[in-house]
Amino acid sequence: MSWGTELWDQFENLDKHTQWGIDFMERYAKFVKERLEIEQNYAKQLRNLVKKYCPKRSKEEEPRFTTCLSFYSILNELNDYAGQRELVAEEMGHKVYGELMRYSQDLKAERKHHLQEGRKAQQYLDHCWKLMDNSKKKFERECREAEKSQVTYEKLDNDINATKSEVEKAKSQYYLRTHMADENKNEYAAQLQNFNAEQRKHFNNAIPHIFKNLQDMDERRTVKLGETYRNFAEAERRVIPIISKCLEGMVSAAKAVDERRDSGIVVESFKSGFEPPGDFPFEDFSQNLNRSGSDGTISTSAPRGDGTPGSRPDPRHVMNKTKNKLWPFGTKKPKGPSPEDFSHLPPEQRRKRLQQRIDELQKELQKEVDQRDALNKMKDVYEKNPQLGDPNSLHPKISETICNMEKLRSEIHRNEKWLAEVEGKQSSRGDRRHSADNHHHAPPGRESPEGSYTDDTNQEHHTPHRSQPPPAVPTSEHHEFDDEFDDDDPLPVIGHCKALYSFDGHDEGTLVMAEDEVLYIIEQDKGDGWTRARKQSGEEGYVPTTYVEITMEKNCKGS
Repeated sequence: MSWGTELWDQFENLDKHTQWGIDFMERYAKFVKERLEIEQNYAKQLRNLVKKYCPKRSKEEEPRFTTCLSFYSILNELNDYAGQRELVAEEMGHKVYGELMRYSQDLKAERKHHLQEGRKAQQYLDHCWKLMDNSKKKFERECREAEKSQVTYEKLDNDINATKSEVEKAKSQYYLRTHMADENKNEYAAQLQNFNAEQRKHFNNAIPHIFKNLQDMDERRTVKLGETYRNFAEAERRVIPIISKCLEGMVSAAKAVDERRDSGIVVESFKSGFEPPGDFPFEDFSQNLNRSGSDGTISTSAPRGDGTPGSRPDPRHVMNKTKNKLWPFGTKKPKGPSPEDFSHLPPEQRRKRLQQRIDELQKELQKEVDQRDALNKMKDVYEKNPQLGDPNSLHPKISETICNMEKLRSEIHRNEKWLAEVEGKQSSRGDRRHSADNHHHAPPGRESPEGSYTDDTNQEHHTPHRSQPPPAVPTSEHHEFDDEFDDDDPLPVIGHCKALYSFDGHDEGTLVMAEDEVLYIIEQDKGDGWTRARKQSGEEGYVPTTYVEITMEKNCKGS
């Protein structure tokens, strides 16, 4: 159906329709723009969400639980999903919105050109009609004038009173008007013929051609809208397979959650390596009671094994021993800065950390060895080809590398000694545990907080510098299990000390002391900054070594 034949008289309406078509296209383009902005904001919010919940620590410090790993996998998949939303926005912006705006500008220019041609054709037809109309009016006017002059001539010709000159003049005027009427008739006929020809040309050729161009333009606009509708959907459908893979990855991450593996990681992470405490022995407090069968009186003293009167055990001492036995299972432990040898950790954790550090140091050592070999090779090349470089310029770097290697080897050796020490203590602790179960007692007073033994009872007189005392914090977690393997007999006194500062002893296993108070030393400092002492009342516990002035004695009697 052609506009030129069906809508030949609807130029103004077609003008409005084509303008509406372009406006509709731009409205749809605006819709697409707002849609892609939604996608962009959605993708941005997803990326911000992923960034917010991504781990801030390094991968080495992150938990290795399957729940954590699966969650981080889900975050990665969600980040990829956000990338696909950005791709949707980009496709819509390029293939839909951008294309529509460019095409809209072309349509506006084309429509303007076609409408200008239609208006020019209409203006030319209007001009032809005015020429024809003017000639028609002029012919009509000349005919009326000729009729008037004919009436005047006939009236004078029949009037007997009219002179001959008046009659001749009227006749001459009549002939003149008749001649002019004939000329205007011919002019009118010519203009009418020309106008009819131009009108046929206008409505049969010019207008149909212009309207056909407008029709083609509008149909192309419709086709373009259909294409952009399809591209609008394709922009999202194209990423559906990748989005499906992202969702499948999330499902796979969910299936990877393993409760048994997580439980194993918990055991591996927090396993201390200590043996559980043994059964508490029965303490008979009635052994000092002397019952008489005759009068039922009770004696306040009972003979000891050697025949001497015995004394009642100090309940504070008993409670203190019980308190020390329960220390590993208390809610609080002495806290402080982590020592270099990780002695603040339980044996199993300490062994892991030391082994991890040894592995890292060996990797660094291997790098230094590789660098040294590379420098030596370069030096050989320079010696064989001096033009390539000066071999002496590599000596400082080689020396530095060798120095780094020696430092790393020394550090590895030091950590290996600590590792051998903690592994030896773990096996020793297991042996002692077995011996204790068979009622074999360890030598009294020789068990250190780390569970090792010492034969050195002679130490130099130790007087700490009287400066601001460092934080009184034990650095070894092995104290928690000190008394787990203690015998029931109290440890002998191996020296005495004087408190330089007061200590509140608020942590489990520590001892409260006042400034200038004198205490008995029953166990030396094993390098962790704590000394085991006993008050005159019998209460035992650990005090900071830097808080006391220690004097070790030989052949001291037991308390």
